[in-house]
Amino acid sequence: MIKLFACDLDGTLLNFFHQVDGTVLKAIRTVSDAGLEFAVATGRTMRAAQRREFGFGDVRMHSVGMNGAMVYNADDELIYAKPLKKDLLEELLKAFPDIGFECVGYDHIFVTDSRERHAAYGGRKGLMGLVMRPMRAKFLAGCRFDQTMADILGRDILKVNCHVHDPARERDLQDFVAAHADRVVNAPFDPCMFELTDKDVNKGTAVAYLARYLGIEEGEVAVYGDGGNDLEMLGRFKHAYATSNGSDAAKRAAGNVIGNCAFYAVPRHIMRTVRAQR
Repeated sequence: MIKLFACDLDGTLLNFFHQVDGTVLKAIRTVSDAGLEFAVATGRTMRAAQRREFGFGDVRMHSVGMNGAMVYNADDELIYAKPLKKDLLEELLKAFPDIGFECVGYDHIFVTDSRERHAAYGGRKGLMGLVMRPMRAKFLAGCRFDQTMADILGRDILKVNCHVHDPARERDLQDFVAAHADRVVNAPFDPCMFELTDKDVNKGTAVAYLARYLGIEEGEVAVYGDGGNDLEMLGRFKHAYATSNGSDAAKRAAGNVIGNCAFYAVPRHIMRTVRAQR
């Protein structure tokens, strides 16, 4: 019996426009009404305030955030956190002063760029960039810009994000991550990004921690994902499902492929599973 459902957001639980809608909310309420547990597993923070702003309202759900660097229970209590080590963070900032890093803390995002430069160079391009523009605007509104190294090192940083537009600098950053593999890991949801966390951080470990916290066995957990930051989660659990729009690596890790997120494959699979268990 599945007692905990854990879902990635973009390309998985959310609709084609990367939004929460009635079908998504119905699936979560179906889980809650059955006395079961639901969690988002995302690269975002997704505390209670962010969940409401994002469109989840007050539905009962847990949050595995920052690719697994933090876990909040349904009462918005922090139950697990794994920040980046300060010496690693300092070395990264010194090595790449020209890159606009998004250093994500518990409550704020501290950006080494100016607002103008970051708005100009961050985010996706093309049609998907247009779809996600409102989300990007909300993100930028929550950032603190022109942050110094001292500003950033004075706080606990759970994840560092960036887009690198110079191929040579991208290779340099990849080399830095490889040389520091004992302290940092890069697990982006999109290959055009870097999402750096402590080497022990991943969604699989964090979802397993949440399951133990709730008294649930790993065999009673179902997980859903589509991209690079879902691989450990999809590979760890027996009941793992990738969307058909997901990456080949995600499909291999999950072993089970369901429909496209544009057609609500995950919400519908969750609701079918709950009904079948009844």
